[in-house]
Amino acid sequence: MLAAQEVVRHITPPAIGAPLVAAGHTLGIVAVWGKSGGAPYGDRDVTTMAAVAGQAAIAFQNSRLINLLSAGKHEWEQMVDAISPGICIVDGSGAVRRANRAFASLVGWPVTALTGRPWLTLLPPAWAEPVGRALAKPGSGGGEIRAERRIFNVTAHSIEGDQAAVLLIEDVTETRKLQEQLIQSEKLSAIGQLIAGVAHELNNPLASVLGFADYLAEAAALPDNLVEPLRVIQQEAQRAATIVRNLLSFARRQEQDRRRLDVGPVLQRTVALLNNQLMGLKVEPLLVVEPKLPAIEGSPNQLQQVFLNIINNAAQAIAATGHGGTVVIRARPWLDGVAIDIVDDGPGIREEIQERIFEPFFTTKGEGEGTGLGLSICQGIVREHGGRLTVKSTPSYGATFTIELPAARAAEAAAAAAPAGTGRKGKVLVVDDEPHILYYMRATLESWGHTVDTAADGEAALARLQQGGYDLIITDVRMPNLGGRELFERLRRDTPTLAERVVFATGDTVRDDTMAFLERSGRPFLHKPFKLAELRSTLLAVLNRK
Repeated sequence: MLAAQEVVRHITPPAIGAPLVAAGHTLGIVAVWGKSGGAPYGDRDVTTMAAVAGQAAIAFQNSRLINLLSAGKHEWEQMVDAISPGICIVDGSGAVRRANRAFASLVGWPVTALTGRPWLTLLPPAWAEPVGRALAKPGSGGGEIRAERRIFNVTAHSIEGDQAAVLLIEDVTETRKLQEQLIQSEKLSAIGQLIAGVAHELNNPLASVLGFADYLAEAAALPDNLVEPLRVIQQEAQRAATIVRNLLSFARRQEQDRRRLDVGPVLQRTVALLNNQLMGLKVEPLLVVEPKLPAIEGSPNQLQQVFLNIINNAAQAIAATGHGGTVVIRARPWLDGVAIDIVDDGPGIREEIQERIFEPFFTTKGEGEGTGLGLSICQGIVREHGGRLTVKSTPSYGATFTIELPAARAAEAAAAAAPAGTGRKGKVLVVDDEPHILYYMRATLESWGHTVDTAADGEAALARLQQGGYDLIITDVRMPNLGGRELFERLRRDTPTLAERVVFATGDTVRDDTMAFLERSGRPFLHKPFKLAELRSTLLAVLNRK
């Protein structure tokens, strides 16, 4: 209460006033003026003024505190409503005290209608057990709830000094997807490491088989009864080499023969290749290529592999229904690039399968009918082309696979001039730790008119090179004692002219460090197992340049 001595009086004209003080703060002043010439205010008036001023100050302070409390409550509500998890305060009897908008949206009730209602009546019956478990033991968690395509995490936290608890329901669907992608990435990394270890061991024997087969096929005196068996050996060796290349494409980046191209002719060739097969499955292909599509930059062989795989999958899905159908392949503009839709009227793909369809080794085909690598390899190829591969499907209404590819960068097309003539003959040193590869390389190169020496590793190669006179050095990369990489580095340091005559031949291109070295060296390389046509082309290019 305001003390009487704090009241101020004035005699002429009569006036009386007092400050409005609350909690040690002056909020204002109250004053009363009498009539001019009137009697001055007495002690009783002072007491009354002190009482009025004290009550008024308290009233003003309370009003100010109420406004602050209301503003704070509004800010708190706004903050809680801005939080994405559903938040609900549940008292000891199980009734809702307060909830945010996210919780109201989750249960499908207005925020204003939630207070006082039992939480059990608000949530789906399937949620009762995990939510009840969380509320019974706050801080221990209630686990996960799966509803339709979403995943929710349920937790509760006790309020100190109260029987109430704060219930938290958080949508963790995207978090779980990211975790699954991380696990999948780790799986792919492990598979890549496995392939890196196996590829070199597979490619070396395949190089020998394919090399000898090509060498014998070029022999003039091959008996007629061996022509067909030799052709089968070539085909099967090439088939095995293709499988290894597919694994390598899955395991690492494969630039291949990237160039500017129009997608229309690639699609036309693909449909032509599949025409007889589709006819046998009673599937009709319809190719629609819209005009004025921009050129893309890519590998025609890799893109054809993608188209073949997806169209073939669509045809097999239609054939599994027991009746014919149609596969529509449509190329259309997409942003500044091209999109290719492959649409079938087959049985469609179930939702749970769509979520896993691009996983490596996942297949819905019977045992021995598929490896489960096809679509994962396709996705890897499309990504390496800077694009995206997606699927949309409704069961019983077919499926649509869409390949989106960016337009080619504006650049001059590289001219790939073929070597003229048969090229000059030269003295060649072949370096490899595989005796069979050394044998067929010597036999082949000598049959082409070259002079050939061999070495089993880099140390032996250096000893040979001291004799001088070599026009070309074909070396493996991974070898005991001294590998091809170390051999090249020594030559570049000591005799740069010889380093400029090196051609690498390796089956180890899956390793990133190997590819980085090959690209950094700037030297041509042959990927084992290579056909003799590739070897001949490389020889012509290097020797003619020399």
